[in-house]
Amino acid sequence: MCGVFGIHGHPEAANLTYLGLHALQHRGQESAGLVASDGQQLFLHRGMGHVIDVFPPEQIAKLKGTSAIGHVRYSTAGGSFLKNAQPLAVDTARGSVAVAHNGNLTNAEALREKLEERGSIFQSVSDTEVIVHLMAISKARQLEDRIADALRQVEGAYSLLFLTEQTMVAVRDPRGIRPLCLGILPGKPDAHVIASEPTSFDLIDAEFVRDVEPGEMLVIDQRGIQSSRPFDRSPRSSCIFEYVYFARPDSTLDGISVYEARKHLGRALAREHGVAADVVIPVPDSGVPATIGFAEESGVPFEMGLVRSHYVGRTFIEPQQSIRHFGVRLKLNPISDTLRGKRVVVVDDSIVRGTTSRKIVKMLRDAGAREVHMRISSPPTAWPCYYGVDTPTRGELIASSHSVDEINQYITSDSLAYLSLPAMLEAVTAARPRSPGNGAARSLPVAPSRPDPQSFCHACWSGEYPIEFTPHPRQRHVRLMER
Repeated sequence: MCGVFGIHGHPEAANLTYLGLHALQHRGQESAGLVASDGQQLFLHRGMGHVIDVFPPEQIAKLKGTSAIGHVRYSTAGGSFLKNAQPLAVDTARGSVAVAHNGNLTNAEALREKLEERGSIFQSVSDTEVIVHLMAISKARQLEDRIADALRQVEGAYSLLFLTEQTMVAVRDPRGIRPLCLGILPGKPDAHVIASEPTSFDLIDAEFVRDVEPGEMLVIDQRGIQSSRPFDRSPRSSCIFEYVYFARPDSTLDGISVYEARKHLGRALAREHGVAADVVIPVPDSGVPATIGFAEESGVPFEMGLVRSHYVGRTFIEPQQSIRHFGVRLKLNPISDTLRGKRVVVVDDSIVRGTTSRKIVKMLRDAGAREVHMRISSPPTAWPCYYGVDTPTRGELIASSHSVDEINQYITSDSLAYLSLPAMLEAVTAARPRSPGNGAARSLPVAPSRPDPQSFCHACWSGEYPIEFTPHPRQRHVRLMER
């Protein structure tokens, strides 16, 4: 799960893109990159690590121009190396082009093999580079037509930003799996902004205009902004995991408030799996809104029984297994006075391998909790994601091979319960942004109608993949190991 940000038509394009990437840092902490255009040439800088470390002020000053795109990344396709950092930028016979990609292509390996047979030479192992090579062999003259030619051949999830010397292009895949939204800077009607989440607009005082629609292409240049739909329509399959865990709680995606969705998840969890307890606590930070909802519905008092260190990254997206295991001790610390002698409900958004939950339960017992009841605001995660979330292979997902009772025994909690799939879908689709108060600067985006529960991808819980993943021969041994 990566983050993309772009702006066209502003004299401080690189500075604003840097700030936009900072607001999207939660979507990837492995590498960051930025490409700017002054109308004549592209200027690129990429590096490993956090945005603030990759872009010191002297580096930002070198990225001149009125347009820029940026990217924060962790690896789902391709390893954790600088050569796979984005945006990718290349010089072609038709000029320079840079691309930033959030998502994952399910047929990238097959396409890569065909391209290599034609003579293409790849510089990285990122699936995004496949798109660049497909554009290079297109016979279309216009940039947007070459992009459409390339994307008609790929399968999977993509929210993309392209930048040339004169033009920025934004594209969202026909199923709308990954989010993408459009904004504008007040007082600068020619300054258009594109981002993975609208919270990045707030930091630069941009106004949300609307979500980029599934299958839509936006071309932004000196003429303004033009919208087209160059792809065949497909059923919508927005990733519901964005609402459960990944997006920032202050985001509103496709008309649904992430914060309200998580509170609804907590309320539904309390209705389905309430338990006699003295206190309910979240696993911070993503578990906080669901815990508030659980407390409101159940009447069990809300407390912060775990304190998170904000100087440690989110362990879910750290690339190394060793860091993921050690991260719990670095990240969380219990408040003994809140827990001692209490029956405690702990609300978290998911259980992946179970190792983190096991350590949290032990930590709470060591702090004096009399009982520990785990409640998860989503169904058991039993299937890997092929669309841009770095969930492990199926063999590493504890729910793929263990029952809820067995998982409960492994993590050593007194009880364990997950939210059901129907209740999760109902909770998310029922969420809406709150109406702004009298002093609100602008209204929040609201979906025109309640979303269809069937318009979400929930493959990591149900195994029902909207786009079939057919492994290339190089990948089949992985799938065989999963069985």
